[in-house]
Amino acid sequence: MTEEYKVELEVFEGPLDLLLYLIKKEEVDIYNIPIESVTSQYMKYLNVMRMLDLNIAGEFIVMAATLMMIKSRLLLPVDDRPEMEEEEEDDPRWELVRQLLEYKKFKDAAGELQYRQLYQENIFELGKETLAVEAETPGVTMQDVSLFDLIAAFQDILTRAPEVDFGEIHGERFSVGDKIDTILNLLKSQKSIAFTQLFGEMASRNEVICAFLALLELLKLNQIRAIQESAFSQT
Repeated sequence: MTEEYKVELEVFEGPLDLLLYLIKKEEVDIYNIPIESVTSQYMKYLNVMRMLDLNIAGEFIVMAATLMMIKSRLLLPVDDRPEMEEEEEDDPRWELVRQLLEYKKFKDAAGELQYRQLYQENIFELGKETLAVEAETPGVTMQDVSLFDLIAAFQDILTRAPEVDFGEIHGERFSVGDKIDTILNLLKSQKSIAFTQLFGEMASRNEVICAFLALLELLKLNQIRAIQESAFSQT
């Protein structure tokens, strides 16, 4: 990066959110989690968040260690696995599964309560008639793209960005502030823009990272809204 810039997102989600996202994305059975592939995917997301300096909470690191521990125990024969608590099941994944199911239950309930609250806030009585108005909330909402959707799309863009930073070779410097202005100017002339279009002509990884941080900052400030046509799509 050509300048220090840290984005702290109020919508930032936790490690259990990331695991549930990966399980849904990979279409795997939550009761039979393929720990090796899920751990690999989790570490990729964690590395991207570290690279972007997204103020990663310690619980993400703890979960990474937990996944690595479960992975290592599954590689051992049952008789050779180190003894843990007496009540622990033979499958070392089961405690994680319990946490995920419990967390998903409360998260789904919270989502339903939030939806009902927004719906009630937009009902107005007019005489004897009741009118329901659809809520239009700017910024990231529960129906919009999650942070992990954005990171997944960003990973794909980053793999196609040149490894050599041609921008620095030519003395060009990119700042998050400049990229914020660029994105806002694009949206003045267009009602919407595809995620991939934002990075189409960028010549370096440094420029791509600055643009992505600018995107996150605009989402945080509710200046733009990120939506997707279907689950896990990257357009």
